[in-house]
Amino acid sequence: MYHFESGPDYASEWMRPALWGSVGPLYGSKVLVGNALYVCALFLLVSTRILAEEGGSKSPDNFADLVLTGGIVATVDKEMSIAEAIAIRSSRIVAVGPNSEIIRFVGPKTAAIDLEGKFVMPGFIEGHGHFMSLGRSLQILDLSEAEDWDEIVSRTALAVDSLEPGQWLYGRGWHQDKWKNLPGKIVEGVPTNERLNEVAPENPIIFGHASGHASFVNDYALELAGINASTLDPAGGEIVRDNEGRATGLLRETAQRLVRRVADESQSKMSEELKLAQMMEQVRLAGEMALKNGVTTFHDAGTDLTTINFLKRLEDEGKLPLRLYVMIRGVNDAEFFSDLKGALALPEPNDFLVVRSIKTQLDGALGAHGAWLLEPYSDLRSSEGLVLQSLSDIESIADAAIRNGYQLNTHAIGDRANREILDLYERVFKKSSSMGEKLRFRVEHAQHVHPSDVPRFGALGVIASVQGIHCVSDGPWIPSRLGEMRTRRTSYPWRDLIDSGALIVNGTDVPVEKISPLASFAASVTRTMNNGELFYPAQKMSRSEAIKSYTINNAYAAFEESEKGSLEVGKLADIAVLSDNILDISDDRLSTVKVEMTILGGRIVYSRG
Repeated sequence: MYHFESGPDYASEWMRPALWGSVGPLYGSKVLVGNALYVCALFLLVSTRILAEEGGSKSPDNFADLVLTGGIVATVDKEMSIAEAIAIRSSRIVAVGPNSEIIRFVGPKTAAIDLEGKFVMPGFIEGHGHFMSLGRSLQILDLSEAEDWDEIVSRTALAVDSLEPGQWLYGRGWHQDKWKNLPGKIVEGVPTNERLNEVAPENPIIFGHASGHASFVNDYALELAGINASTLDPAGGEIVRDNEGRATGLLRETAQRLVRRVADESQSKMSEELKLAQMMEQVRLAGEMALKNGVTTFHDAGTDLTTINFLKRLEDEGKLPLRLYVMIRGVNDAEFFSDLKGALALPEPNDFLVVRSIKTQLDGALGAHGAWLLEPYSDLRSSEGLVLQSLSDIESIADAAIRNGYQLNTHAIGDRANREILDLYERVFKKSSSMGEKLRFRVEHAQHVHPSDVPRFGALGVIASVQGIHCVSDGPWIPSRLGEMRTRRTSYPWRDLIDSGALIVNGTDVPVEKISPLASFAASVTRTMNNGELFYPAQKMSRSEAIKSYTINNAYAAFEESEKGSLEVGKLADIAVLSDNILDISDDRLSTVKVEMTILGGRIVYSRG
């Protein structure tokens, strides 16, 4: 699937099946090599300027390694220009324009591909996901498609059959609000763990909620963690209990750590060789899935220093399958602050790893009743959500970020969390005498924002990092959490944010959702939920806004707009080729669009078919 070797004979090497057997044949394309130049029979459909290297002659020095012609090329430049063809040399774009001009870059060793009308755009930049967790999610029990609790129990019983007694069973992706029905016995909207205890009496279980902000465990796992009737809730978390005080198995937010700590200790007994092999497999699986979906850069929304050092080693060895922009998880302690300078990795030409961002987390997720709200939940009046990291800690981290040249990105979902973090950002901007536009601080998710706080994003220069797919995935059950009026006023206010001057960046939050920029794009421009209904469509993005939110805006949010995010001369040749023109096909056809090809640094790393 991946090939990153370089050399003067790239074009001829690319043509050899031995190197590209895992990529497969190019779907619906014609490859022209040598002197058989592609001759365009079509005139330009629209007037477009030629952006080419000086001269554009047929000198061998000016020939391209790869030329794409006959496409609909959305450059995503300032004018949103449309071209027909693109020429690439040594990982970068050397020309964009009409077929008649770009074929001049075809030489004896050029690989030339007729795209036959397919849509070409900058490679998708995943604006908020979890790279290693994506790989990990592909190694464990996937519960995201489970239709009800009965299915989860039956799948658990099957999985346990293949385990030794005492071996942990991991899974993730369940979401009670997406089930067709609930069992008879529930506490706070979630089943109790008796049936899991029955089918897995000798194996500890930990099943992560789709949001990642709650887990469900069996009694065996509770016992190993020492959780009993007298165990107190940790700060920022809840051990959910029934009326008799018995733990039901549901652990919210930081309470998950009580069990995960024990599970991690079990994992720590693995040999270093096995741990490394497991992590390498996670990288492989995550990279393969990302490239298949047209993703060429991935913003990893929070990882630890150990993982960052592992990724740095892979980059040095040329083993990263795509480009990563990594946020280091921030904690307010001396060890973290001392590590900041060593973790910093500013961008370099053709970089595959950048570390210049800190991730903090103010609240939890709405689905797990963890989002911090201005008023109590409509379906849990005793709660206004959870604060996972104190404002004073985040402010200390923000000050350190500015001193050390880091961007700060803070998880904030509820309307109270968004207000508090905007207040905090405003304070640190004033203290440092730095403008928000320079620092490019971000709010991760920004899902529920009070109308009075919406204009503050643009005014402060704070980037709203949203996930279009969350809107349509969560939309059917959000009114039960917030009530209809609060939902309508505060939930996913993209149109209002854009109109008030805010920069929107987009992602999927994978593995919370599937890593499909096309699905998230469709959600962003239609707000059509799985039940066919529209989720307050007045807040949807335009097609061009949605494309920018997945390309040039995400590049800007990582200080990389001069290197990627648009198809312009001099920029990295990171490209996605799609089956259809997502700028003008009908809404109902968006779900049928496929990624035909992914190009990374001028090299075809995925081809469908």
